[in-house]
Formats: sequence, structure tokens, C-alpha cells
Amino acid sequence: MSESPIALLMFSSMMLLLLTGKRVFGAIGFVAAAAALLLWGDGGVELPFSAAMKLMKWYPLLTLPLFVFMGYMLSESGIAEDLYRMFHVWMGPLHGGLAIGTILLMVVISAMNGLSVAGMAIGASIALPELLRRGYDKIMVTGVIQAGSALGILIPPSVVLVLYGMIARQPVGQLWLAGVFPGLLMAGLFILYIVIRCWIKPSMGPALPAEERAQISLGDKVRLLRAGLIPLFIFFAMTGLFVLGYTSLVESSAVGAVSALLAALVKGRLNRRVMEDTLRKTLVITCMFMWIILAALCFGAVFDGLGAVKAIEDLFVGSLGLGPWEILILMQLSFILMGMFLDDTAMLVIVAPLYIPLVGSLGFDLVWYGVLYTITCQMAYMTPPFGYNLFLMRAMAPPEISLRDIYASVTPFVLVMALTLVLVMVFPQIALWLPQLHYGR
Repeated sequence: MSESPIALLMFSSMMLLLLTGKRVFGAIGFVAAAAALLLWGDGGVELPFSAAMKLMKWYPLLTLPLFVFMGYMLSESGIAEDLYRMFHVWMGPLHGGLAIGTILLMVVISAMNGLSVAGMAIGASIALPELLRRGYDKIMVTGVIQAGSALGILIPPSVVLVLYGMIARQPVGQLWLAGVFPGLLMAGLFILYIVIRCWIKPSMGPALPAEERAQISLGDKVRLLRAGLIPLFIFFAMTGLFVLGYTSLVESSAVGAVSALLAALVKGRLNRRVMEDTLRKTLVITCMFMWIILAALCFGAVFDGLGAVKAIEDLFVGSLGLGPWEILILMQLSFILMGMFLDDTAMLVIVAPLYIPLVGSLGFDLVWYGVLYTITCQMAYMTPPFGYNLFLMRAMAPPEISLRDIYASVTPFVLVMALTLVLVMVFPQIALWLPQLHYGR
């Protein structure tokens, strides 16, 4: 049997296992290990062993548990709630102000955690009930929560970009810096949409009543500002030290983790329950991603050995005669299609062994492509019928928000994400300027 049918058999076997509900790392790792043994006999066992050693020697992987710990510590200790109360008071007088404050909250939560699940949990439990109680349009605010939480996989420290960096063999520091401006651009476009929508129809985002604003003194506002600025200070101290060159990537993650721990301790919110919940959730997320990376490395090694990447390149460039940009657009469309059924890590692990080498051979920058992949994943998260964020929202939303409302809420925000994707594709320097500036010095 030639290489192409074997690669196709591996791919279809993996998809079949995933459709049965098996865990992503188990399905991918099993197919890779079984294929290696069948193709190369006993020598095939070296593939998973070599992948494990490569994973354990990858120093930047230490950032993963440290950043996840920082995010969960700030969340479990209630410091993230202080931040929302600050936005609530200071942005409330504007039409749509609480929705704008929610987007800003999500930006900061993203910068603290790097996971969309964390932003969704905080937004759905803290912001959504308050927005509904204030009379905000339920469809609009449901979309706000979902779109804001999707920022977690783009704005650094993004856990997904860590996974991409490991598989694509690209520096995580450059990937994180590349995600800064696209993430802020997307958040800014979300806010612009909310402002225009509430300007056209103010009833969709009513301002805080004047009598309620009068009850909040200037002293209360200052106290809320001081409490809410703590997570912002932690983030800027952590990233500032890294950008200025005083700390490495791993050292910056340690600064963030220790700062979050000290902040919870100083505010008197560090207790046994908070510490246990934070450590347990950090361990779960870290182990999950390490297993996925291990399975992806093994799967990629088998694909490389088969020469499947070269076969795919010959198909697109030789047989079909497609140009580089046409191939790139087809790749992004395939991500959106897969995102209807799979989460971002599964998508990356399935197609990374094929797409990433092909992107490099077409002459595209792999750091830039990492940002494109992540934005496309954000769109796929919110694409019906089976977008990941849609079902997360359904599980966390109050009863008055139906699945139909959730589906209707995402359309304008997906269009904003598509606009961001187009802008980053047409103007690559949106993503590449900051990493080139920092690493080019």
C-alpha cells in the first residue's frame, strides 16, 4: 500500500474515533502509535517515546501551568468580580456601557487566563445576570458574552498559541506578541458594533438611571477603581517586564502567578477552598494540554515519515494548480467547517501535520499563520450548529435564553471576526509588527 492510502486511512480512523466520543488525545495518540507499529514494527515504539522526551525538554511549556494558575487564582478569589464592578460603575452611564464594560472585562480575563472557558464562565455567571436585570437586549448580550470569551485564545497569554507553537516549532513569545494587536483590534470592533447598535436603538442597552448613579459617591468610585486595577496592574507588570527585556517568557509567567497569589493573600481572600480549587483546575487543564501535545507530536511524526505532507502539496499546487492565497483560504474554510463539530485543540492536532508544513512551503510566515488559525478558531467556536461556545453558553445561560436566541446572537460578532481575519490577512503587519519590533532589537 502506498503512502497516500495509509495517510487517508489514519485520518479517517482518527475521525471515526472522535465521532464515537473518545477523548481527543486518546484517539489521536492511539491511531499514531498503532500506525507506527504496523508500518515499522518494534522500532515504531520510538516515535511516542521520542515525542514525550521532546515535550519534556521544551522549556517554554512551563508557562502553561503558571499562566493557568494565575487566571484561576484571580477568578476563584473574586478579584475578577471586582474588575467587573469597576466597569459596571464607570461605564454604566453610557448607552450600552455595561456591554462595553463586559467586553473590556473579557479582554482582561483573556489576558489573565488564556482560555475561552474561563471567560465564558465569568461572563455568564457575573455579567449576564446583571445585563439582563438592567433591561439589555438578551440576544445582543448573549452574543457579547460569547464573543468576549472567544478573545481568550488570541490575546496573550493564549494557551492555544502555546499548543500551536509546540506543533509548528515557532517561538511562543513571538506568537503571543503577534496576537496582541489583532486581539485588541477585534475587541475594539466589538465595542464599535455595540456603540452603533445602541445608538440606533438605545432601548437595547439602557444607561444606569440617574438616581442610581447619584447614590454612588466619588469615594465609592475611587475604591472600586483601586480594587479593579489590581488585575490590570498584575498583567501590565508581567508583560511589561517581558517586553522591556527584564524577564524571559517563563520568568514573566512566574511573576504573574506569584503576583496573583500575593494579591489574593493581601485582600484576605486566600483560603483553603480557593487554593484547592485553583490547583485542581490548573492541574486538569495542564495535563489535558500536555497529553494533546504529546499525541499531536506522535501523529505528526508518523505523517512526516509517510510523506503525506508532500502528497498534499503536490495535490494542491500540482494537480489542482491553485495559488498560495487560494490554498490558504481553503485551509481557513476547512477550519470553520471542522469547528462546527470539534474544538480548537482537536482541529489543530488533526490538520497541523498537513497544513503547517504546507503553509511554510508556500512562503507564508508561520507566526502570522498562527494568528490566522486562532481567529478562524474563534469564528468556528461560534458557528452553528455545533460551535463549542454555543453549547457552553446554553449550559450556563438562564432559562429565558433559548438555543434559538443563542444562535441568533452570534451572527454580527462572527461577521466582526471575519472582518478582523480579512484585515490581518491583507495587512500582515497588524500581527507581525510587535514581534518584529521586540525580537529585532
